[in-house]
Amino acid sequence: MSNCIVAQSGGPSAVINATLAGIIKANQLNPLYEHVYGGLNGIEGILHEKFVDLTKMTEHDNNVLRQTPSSALGSCRYKLKRSNVEDFEKVMAIMEKYDISTLFYIGGNDSMDTVASLTQYAKKNNITNRRFIGCPKTIDNDLIIIDHAPGFGSAAKFISTTALQCWQDLHVYPVTRKEVFILETMGRDAGWLAASACLSGIVDVLIVPEIVFEKEVVLNRIRDCIEVKSKCFVVISEGAHYEDGTYVAAGEAKNDLFGHAVLGGAGKALEQMLLDEYVCTRIKVQNLSTAQRCHATEQSETDVTESYRLGMSAHMRSADPSFTGKMVCLKRREDMEEYDVEYVAVDAERVANYVRNFPNEWLLPDYWGVSEEAINYMKPLIQGTPKIIMRDGLPEQTLPYYMTWEGLEE
Repeated sequence: MSNCIVAQSGGPSAVINATLAGIIKANQLNPLYEHVYGGLNGIEGILHEKFVDLTKMTEHDNNVLRQTPSSALGSCRYKLKRSNVEDFEKVMAIMEKYDISTLFYIGGNDSMDTVASLTQYAKKNNITNRRFIGCPKTIDNDLIIIDHAPGFGSAAKFISTTALQCWQDLHVYPVTRKEVFILETMGRDAGWLAASACLSGIVDVLIVPEIVFEKEVVLNRIRDCIEVKSKCFVVISEGAHYEDGTYVAAGEAKNDLFGHAVLGGAGKALEQMLLDEYVCTRIKVQNLSTAQRCHATEQSETDVTESYRLGMSAHMRSADPSFTGKMVCLKRREDMEEYDVEYVAVDAERVANYVRNFPNEWLLPDYWGVSEEAINYMKPLIQGTPKIIMRDGLPEQTLPYYMTWEGLEE
């Protein structure tokens, strides 16, 4: 019996570990592999043979892992370049050394490119006993083909809850006190996260990357809102940009190792515009930053359950020796009145490096928010709250495996 390895890559989420937990549990119920290894820090850690053995995880530890945010195995931003043959040769040699037949890779667009490139290399070199399977995650919900990405539901629940609670705080003072509250979310290219704030029903102005930022139109919308309500609640995506592509975000955007812009500061930039144009003098800016992807006590029960089951589905499908180069994903069922999903598989190369934007037809004109159709799409994804295991008044969490790593036991 061979072994498998699971690794995580890219930006984490509140439920990324639930997929890992699903793979581990599935192998305990149906042991296709002698060992389930965890690769620390993604493909980069695999290249350095940094593994932990997760095969005999207890039920309690598995439950705690499901509620633990971020990547318990650690992540990376390392890109396997097809021109760098040495990396591919090394991955194959390491898999052979540890008798690893299957690599499960949990991640987003770039991670699916890793799955696709490893599959292509194996096929080109007639390597038939090594398989690569993708499990999607991204709070940005920008993966194509899939109905929604694991991680988005919990982030959407946190964002919309935070918006609702901040709205309560905004309105504690009399109408004579005119104020603007600006909530900034992640979303470099797609506005799914910013749009999810509209689930709260309190958003006055919504600014997303899909719609060009027109300064005067935005400022006038905020002026009008203040005139009528004395308060204005604005949600802006970090990727908001002008017609020429320049980001609204204050400062010059830098790029990460994949060439993606590293943003932040759109809310503060908008605040300065409002001050400079004397639109309002009382302005609060809340940048959700890291919190929107690691606030696990705000997990959506739908999201964590689907993420866990996706991991189990990926493991089950790996029983087929021809199953490789695929991403297991969620498909919303249309044959039922109640919300439900089924787990299907698509070629990872069809997903890699593509971005799914928030549909323009779901955006209301003049930054008014989103349509009822958008609300109906998002609402099922934030339902339910899992019971959290507590310790000393705080959520119990898995100590990240990379913090205690000492190598595999012989």
